[in-house]
Amino acid sequence: MGDVFTHRIRVRYSECDAQGVVFNGQYLFLYDVAVTELWREVVGDYAAMIEGGHDLVVAESRLRYRQGARFDELLDVSLPVAKLGTTSLVVRPEFRVGDRLIADGEVRHVFVDPHTMAKKEMPADVRTALEPYVVADADALS
Repeated sequence: MGDVFTHRIRVRYSECDAQGVVFNGQYLFLYDVAVTELWREVVGDYAAMIEGGHDLVVAESRLRYRQGARFDELLDVSLPVAKLGTTSLVVRPEFRVGDRLIADGEVRHVFVDPHTMAKKEMPADVRTALEPYVVADADALS
């Protein structure tokens, strides 16, 4: 199994709904925060990638809600990379509070030209940076 990047976020009051749990729409926002930190730590400067002619967009996302995270809990967002394709990558995020699985799913990103939004091949340096984070058995995460 590859390395798994995990980013810890403290749940803020404004992220919770009337039931006192994180509102379902917030999980993709929290995912985006974690992916930004993954990129910063593993790949490097996102702006430099855009200047180099590559951007990354979400093409598909799916989340399963298992339990609710609550205000002030520490939420760990783990980002196992399930696949590095020619123009895309698939991440299978897991949201946990301690041992409790809060939510999980799959997000497919596609590399594009930042000006035309046409699909582009994944940059070689990005592939090299992310390869250690590809899990050996992606199907085991489902």
